[in-house]
Amino acid sequence: MKKNIEINGQLSFSYKDIAHIARNSNSHLSLSQNQKSKISRSCEFVDQVIKSGKVVYGINTGFGALASKKISNADLESLQYNLIRSHCTGVGQPFSVTLTRAILTVRTLCLARGHSGVSLTTLELLLDFINHQIHPIIPQKGSVGASGDLAPLAHMALALIGEGDVLFDGKIIKSDFAIHSIGKQPLKLRPKEGLALINGTTVMTSLAALAVFEAERLFKIADIAACYTLEALRGTRSAFHPLITSLRPQIGQSDVVFNLNKILTDSEISSSHKDCGKVQDPYSLRCVPQVHGAARQTFNHAKDIVNIEINSVTDNPLIFPDEDLILSGGNFHGQPIAFIMDYLAMGFSEIGSISERRVEKLMNPSFSDLPAFLIKDNGLNSGLMIAHVTSAALASENKTMCFPASVDNIPTSTDKEDHVSMGVTSGRKLHDIIENIKYILAIELLCAFQGVELLSPLKPCPSLLKLHLLLKKHIKPITNDRVFSHDFKKIVELIESDEIINAVESIVGELR
Repeated sequence: MKKNIEINGQLSFSYKDIAHIARNSNSHLSLSQNQKSKISRSCEFVDQVIKSGKVVYGINTGFGALASKKISNADLESLQYNLIRSHCTGVGQPFSVTLTRAILTVRTLCLARGHSGVSLTTLELLLDFINHQIHPIIPQKGSVGASGDLAPLAHMALALIGEGDVLFDGKIIKSDFAIHSIGKQPLKLRPKEGLALINGTTVMTSLAALAVFEAERLFKIADIAACYTLEALRGTRSAFHPLITSLRPQIGQSDVVFNLNKILTDSEISSSHKDCGKVQDPYSLRCVPQVHGAARQTFNHAKDIVNIEINSVTDNPLIFPDEDLILSGGNFHGQPIAFIMDYLAMGFSEIGSISERRVEKLMNPSFSDLPAFLIKDNGLNSGLMIAHVTSAALASENKTMCFPASVDNIPTSTDKEDHVSMGVTSGRKLHDIIENIKYILAIELLCAFQGVELLSPLKPCPSLLKLHLLLKKHIKPITNDRVFSHDFKKIVELIESDEIINAVESIVGELR
């Protein structure tokens, strides 16, 4: 069943909406009548400027360092086509279908505000691409994150004019064939339309929106994994007492404490260890609220920034028909988005770093009082020894990707564009970190699963017992060595399908 979504200019789209549209082909987008009127008025205003003979950047001039070059009216159409073709300089692997759908959606929202001078026909073809699952092939590399994401968006625009490649109906084909297949015609560019299509923060905003969506899920998974490990290690809950957090009421820390105390109730394992000689757990257990909480703050900040950017107009120049103005500015500069993605990368990386430390505690019999490497017949079997090494490798790799791309700068266009954000680089690094985090958390969940299994017949708290039984449907307790990468992959699938969160929340209610 199609989910109808109307673009009505209410600035109400969030990262969750972008993720839903990007991840689901059943979304059907349309424009409200009011937005259609605004779009048409803006387009007509561009025509009036041309008729008046005014020289306006982006309409009848060259671009970037060539802005002083006046272009004759006879060449205005060629100007836009030349812009698209010359800016198709992207290299590397193409973005995923999910990311490409996010790019199409965010660009549509930007242009639909009615300040870009594009025609209604252009918006309708963008919507057709989304609604009919026509996905342009967009190389990932080539943007410096100011003057917009020019190269990747040029490849998107190339598909709209029928000259690019698209993934359609499971095959990579020429875009003109895909467009004709849905009964439409390739876009005929009007003045300013080529520039409007490629000038803006769309690619980096799409990367940020999907990363924030993943953060909301993975930070919950991190809390669940920490609780599961605490059970396997028979750790104390005293460090999570709300009174401690009441004296340091950071929002992220408070949310984590809420989650931990919801999950960690009525545990046979914990009760069996009530009078043990341990006084304090290591920081990787005791300081989960402080570390996970600080990581959550990166999410809290990032989601606010990205929600604003999704509903913003970021091309240049901007059309204000009611004020009889066309203004050149710098909304295409990606610094706000680049910053938050670098910040979020740090948050994710620390989630992985502390998870790896908890896995080490599970491996170490002198601390865990469990068999070395979580296998009874060790020596003959290596158990999860190298699973920990993989976790360490991924955590270390994440640290190397935390150098902020947003503080780099490399001037371009004969120094006209002399300060850039490198936002797409920030986003690409962030998504690599996210993929690593999924596997780091999957490894911790596998290790905790085996640790709890070794404590049988003692049972963990009810919500983690539900998780344990879910995992047991998909992975077997470890009695002999096997290819553990298959287990990692299965657990990642359970993370991505939300089955792990759903299992826990079915017992304790919604986590924060």
